Amino acid sequence: MDYGTDLTIEDLRTHYDAVIFATGAIKDADLNIPGIELDGSYGGADFVSWYDGHPDVPREWPLDAKEIAVIGNGNVALDVARVLSKHADDLLSTEIPDNVYAGLKSSPVTDVHVFGRRGPAQVKFTPLELRELSHSKDVDIILYPEDFEFDEESDRQIQTNNQTKTMVGTLTNWIAEQPEDLSELKASRRLHLHFLHSPVEIYDDPETPGKVAGIKFERTELDGTGNARGTGEFVDYPVQAVYRAIGYFGSALPEIEFDHKKGVIPNDGGRVLDASGSHVPGVYATGWIKRGPVGLIGHTKGDALETVTYLLEDRENLPVASVPAEDAVVDLLDARGVKFTSWEGWLALDAHELALGAAATEAGGSHGVEVKRERIKVVPREDMVDISRDGVAAQV
Repeated sequence: MDYGTDLTIEDLRTHYDAVIFATGAIKDADLNIPGIELDGSYGGADFVSWYDGHPDVPREWPLDAKEIAVIGNGNVALDVARVLSKHADDLLSTEIPDNVYAGLKSSPVTDVHVFGRRGPAQVKFTPLELRELSHSKDVDIILYPEDFEFDEESDRQIQTNNQTKTMVGTLTNWIAEQPEDLSELKASRRLHLHFLHSPVEIYDDPETPGKVAGIKFERTELDGTGNARGTGEFVDYPVQAVYRAIGYFGSALPEIEFDHKKGVIPNDGGRVLDASGSHVPGVYATGWIKRGPVGLIGHTKGDALETVTYLLEDRENLPVASVPAEDAVVDLLDARGVKFTSWEGWLALDAHELALGAAATEAGGSHGVEVKRERIKVVPREDMVDISRDGVAAQV
């Protein structure tokens, strides 16, 4: 079901006293540097959607690069780097879709480089995500002593934030255990973590115009405030693909005011505002589409509580739905020929995917690898909907 196509805001307001938009932020934030449009330059969010089996992205992904740059120092950057560097067979125990397995299996990658603009004490990923990197088989993690810069602000962050202290401790332990002669490392793939690098340009090669051939960075230094400034020193890395994972950005919704600069629905504590800044009665927002792509689940809970609190305060003045029948929207979708599923349908799809995984496990694994398959994901939207609806119909 697509809001704005299958259902409009008027449809929803006809049947509900209040509507809360929680559509999140799924697009990649822009990185405005020369060469970002080259073939081989990708958004990390798009890649995540592909390997997670999102039905709205193509089934194939170009994985022909041996050397790859990932720009960003958050959890998404680490997830992207881990999937790119990990051997496909080691992902079979996860929920990896078969088309993703096939793509990653054929990848010739040898080196994945992750670049952050600031130092190790300013990274935005979490300790769990960082530790997960060390669990990849036949993948060496490489760090660089010149990237380990700490100023007074870094020391303050380490002393006052246990998460920062843990991550810095993990990174410094890794580099202390790393051999001075990197040729002693024997894994077939390498995951490089770089800090104090600010991207300047993605460039191509005259022999292969229009296709990524490398990326240029300016080395940075900490400025004492937790931020970094350029040093005037530039370095190049030959890569054939660049993934930007510097944040997400929201998408505009039909008939709802949108802040195109911030990528959010204009709101006051979750109360959606119109172009004049007035609250639209009965319309609310929560999550990243409300406040932008910042924070994890804990932040989202508090954010939702704020929105619901305001909704409850407004309950005596909400516009009353003219047709508040429980099944009105379902009947409307049926009348319009929109194929959709329900909670019961999702349970049927879940059972179907688990059964596929169990069958593959009983048959001795899949793709020639003996490994337990928790599930095998169904990826095409039409297949998901059909399986869901057929499962519900079979129970009736």
